[in-house]
Amino acid sequence: MRRVAAQLGVTKMALYRYVPGKAELVALMVEAAIGPYPPVKVRHSGWREQLEEWAGQLFDVFRQHPWALDATVGPRIMGPAELSWLERAVSALDGTGLSGAERMDAAALLVGHVRGITQQARATGPAGNPEAQLGALLGDLMQAHGERFPALTAALTSAAQSHGQDQAWEFGLQRILDGLAALIDRRVR
Repeated sequence: MRRVAAQLGVTKMALYRYVPGKAELVALMVEAAIGPYPPVKVRHSGWREQLEEWAGQLFDVFRQHPWALDATVGPRIMGPAELSWLERAVSALDGTGLSGAERMDAAALLVGHVRGITQQARATGPAGNPEAQLGALLGDLMQAHGERFPALTAALTSAAQSHGQDQAWEFGLQRILDGLAALIDRRVR
């Protein structure tokens, strides 16, 4: 609160006229940065396409506002804009046979994937490719100690053949959606 007040050129106590505390201030910052879920421009035929688009948009938001990764962890105050994102993910699974709790869990699983990949990208910098950087770091170690780690050496060799292309985002997203599809198929039968 003190730093925000200083940046605004007011006293810390003056901020309390507008927000009761830090939690509310952070919630307002998240609301302003993330904004409501954008209106759907193209009607998708199924839940899978809707969740792919949703996850991609959330990934973009976290890349644009990396501080929001830390601000959106754990039990906290959530505003209507942030809730609209959750509403969109949960409603994409309407009619699938999943319970409300399972739809919430699916959204939480997708958010976890988005957060994890965004955090990796943030750690490697704006031009970083986490898989290429990891491959380069481990490559030297495997040259020296590869015989002790044959499975890892083989996996890194295979990954190098993709020229360090970062595939973790798409791979993880598709495996999560495949798992949901298998569960939905069992429910529909």
